[in-house]
This record gives sequence, structure tokens and C-alpha cells, in this order.
Amino acid sequence: MIQVPTVSAEPPTSGLAPFERFVTLLGELYPLAHERLSRERITDLGLLFRWPGRDATADPVVLMAHFDVVPAEASDGWREPPFGGVVRDGFVHGRGALDDKGPLLVMFEAVENLLAAGFVPERDVYLSLGGNEESFGDAARAIAQAFQDRGLTPWLVLDEGGAVVASPLPLVRGEAAMIGVGEKGATTVRLSAQGAGGHASAPPALTAVGRVARAVSKLTPATFAARTPVAVSAMLSRFATRARGPAHYLYRALAASPWLTARVFTLLGGEPAALVRTTVAPTMLSGGTAQNVLPSRAEATVNLRIALGETVAGTARRLRRRIGDRRVQIEVLEAGEPSPESSSENEQFALISTAVAVSHPTAMPVPYVMMAATDSRHFHRFSPACYRFAPLAMPGELRATIHGVDERVEIAELERGEVFHRALIQSIPGGAS
Repeated sequence: MIQVPTVSAEPPTSGLAPFERFVTLLGELYPLAHERLSRERITDLGLLFRWPGRDATADPVVLMAHFDVVPAEASDGWREPPFGGVVRDGFVHGRGALDDKGPLLVMFEAVENLLAAGFVPERDVYLSLGGNEESFGDAARAIAQAFQDRGLTPWLVLDEGGAVVASPLPLVRGEAAMIGVGEKGATTVRLSAQGAGGHASAPPALTAVGRVARAVSKLTPATFAARTPVAVSAMLSRFATRARGPAHYLYRALAASPWLTARVFTLLGGEPAALVRTTVAPTMLSGGTAQNVLPSRAEATVNLRIALGETVAGTARRLRRRIGDRRVQIEVLEAGEPSPESSSENEQFALISTAVAVSHPTAMPVPYVMMAATDSRHFHRFSPACYRFAPLAMPGELRATIHGVDERVEIAELERGEVFHRALIQSIPGGAS
């Protein structure tokens, strides 16, 4: 799978040939899945498999993955070729090993093994694959729309996301299976301003570049108020049971006081702060064609990750008030609403937890909020139980290789991931449950 360079772009710069090779390879690797499950192409880069269950009237389960990857260059210092698929020292090396071909593989391994054993799930199981998740493409969106058009509301949607991690917070012992119960909305905004062009030797008091720069400088981390999602309080409550000494009482206090959590996490900055508020990050600046010419237009691109409970429209209004300059135009280029929070107290979360207990018995299932976007965002608009979890143990060193250098996955974890999916599918309850 890694040796097929399904590098995502919009449109793919290499054309669709690598993606078609991957689709062909999938059929070769998993013949039973292709023989006994129906397969449907939805857009050029979407695949939807249906595994009929015993009760066709029950709401189905949707298991998701994507087979596109971000670019990788050997010149960046990879120990093994990024598309070599080298197996060495108990690991499979290469781009996509963790994101997301490893999680895709363990899902299909489980399905193939269950088919070989003659297993039939209690309700329909769909395998939803997208080939342009990394470029925010429309494959998963079209698949989700197909479900809506057919009047199908999934009972459970499970996509990539959290993983099994060790010591997830200071003084918290053991492993935790971090299960995303919601995700922030990924939104891109462009700020632009017009100005009088001319020679740089006689500039006006405020140029187009200066106006945009001033607007960007006002977008500090404190632009948006902090608020603690229910999932973060639930996460802290569970961590309190494994924390040592004073940390036990601290996590209990934070879990009981969302206001205090929001304040403490904001002061900590970084990832803790991002869990409790909308983040704003200017990522691109442009304007001008020569070093001694005043540009008539300047612009900045700003990436926002909108906190749960907020909206794109409300975020845009906040930006306008914060910038306070009517001559700065604010244009939403890509609007991604945050998801609602799926429950961590329902039968679906319990099902995932049961499967974790089989594959990673020492890991405590913990709800949390994802800061990155997944293809499941297209389902959470109409499906009340969407979760994000890759059943693989990922130490911090490995998590840092996602979208980075030396991405790799441990073979032993692929084996555990297959056990997770097999246990999950076997435990799916019937429609009367």
C-alpha cells in the first residue's frame, strides 16, 4: 500500500493513475471482501463497501479510512525511502503508515478474517474509503450525501483520530485510548486591503501592506473566549482516577469546574489552550511585485480551528470586531463548522471501549476533542454517534512522524489493530438493542 504513491492534491498532480493502482491492489489483497461485499464507486476517489447484516432494517455501522497521503521527499532525511514500504526492525516504514493506510489495513484485515470464518454481522457494516481527505476533497462528502439521499442514518461512525498513548497528561499513569467524540471546525479566511500604489520613496501613512499587517497583529491567541467542552471535563475525570498524588485532586477539581479548566488550560497555552478555544493562525502573507513599489493590494490567509459550540458565522463576526477596520475585507474561503459532541455514555462508546479492552487491555478509554479535521465531519451533520480513533499505540515520537519524516508503524500494533476491529464488528448489537 505504501509503495503506491497516492499523494493527495486537488486535483492530484500525478493524475488518478496511482489511486486506480491502489484500488486494484486492494482487490488483490482482500479477495473475500471484494467477492462478498458490494462495492460502489462514488466520485473518482470514493469507495463504499456494504457488508449485509442479519437485520437489514437496523441502522448501519460505518467504518472509515482514507488512502491518500501528504507529500514526502527522500531529500528531507528519511532513514528509509518514503514510498519504499521497507519492513525493518519490527516496523513498516513509509508515508501513510500511520495516516491512514495502517488503520485502513487493520480494518480490512479484520473483515477478511471474519469473512473467512463465515461471520455475519448483526446489522449492515459499510466500509467508507476516501482518496482525497488530505486535500479536503469531496469523496467523503459525496459518500455521506449518498447515505442521506438513501435515508440511512448510521448507528455508529468510526474514523481515524485518536490513538493509544502512554502517560497522556503529567502524573497520569498507564495507557489511554483517546477516542475523539468531536472535532473542531477547520476554516480558512482571507484578509485583504486595497491601497494607492506608487513609488516606495513617498509612502502614505498606512499602506495596503501596513493595513493588513495591523489587522493580523490584532489576532492574538486571546481573540476568542475559552469554554470547556463536556468531553474535556469527562477526559479529566477519567484521568483523575490514574493520577498520582496532588494531580489526582487537581484533575478532579478541573473536571468539576469547566470555568476553572478553561482558565488553567488557557494559561498553559499550546495544545491545552487549543482544546478550550478557537485558535487563529495567520499562515500566508502576500502583496507587492517589486522591492521599491507600493502594492495596490495586500492580503493574508488565516487558518482557524473553531471550538465546539461556536459557528463559522459567529467567528467571522468576531474577527470583524477584533480587527475594527472596515477597509479590511474578510472573506471566508473554506467554511468548516465544528462537530457536535457525541456521547461518551452511550452504547456506541461502550462498544468501542469493549473492543479496546480486547486489543489493548491496559488502555483506559477516554473521550477527547480532536483539533484536526477528519472525513467523519461529513457524517456528524446527521449521525449522532461519530467517533475518531485509530486502534494503534502511538508514542509521542511516532505521532510526530505523521505528516513528518520517518513515518512508520509497528507490526505488533497492526496485529492489535486487527484484533480491535474484529472484536468491534463481532460485538455490534442487533437493531432491537
